[in-house]
Amino acid sequence: MVLREDLEPWQRLNVASFAVSGVAAAPGVYLPMFHEPVLIFGALADEMKRTSGRAHAREVAFSVFTEQLFNTFNDADNRTAVAAVATDDLATVGIAFRCQRKTADKILKGLKLLR
Repeated sequence: MVLREDLEPWQRLNVASFAVSGVAAAPGVYLPMFHEPVLIFGALADEMKRTSGRAHAREVAFSVFTEQLFNTFNDADNRTAVAAVATDDLATVGIAFRCQRKTADKILKGLKLLR
């Protein structure tokens, strides 16, 4: 998972929760926990754009959270807000993905774990 570093603490938690839900979505009463650790990296706006581009170029599916989603309150509005903006113009504040470690290392190159 990668989050833009300049988010307020409440925004970080919100973005992380929603972004990881795209990776973990599954039906059930009690959902299993991940088998691998969730690593959260920080990125500046330009690094976020670069990281998203790297994931896209490697055909790694990822969930996305954009600045516009701080003003929406349901899935339909979320999807409409993202669809209304060209991919290259998205103000992405968080992404989450799951892939092989070698691929992830290439996507995340240059980023540091968020502390």
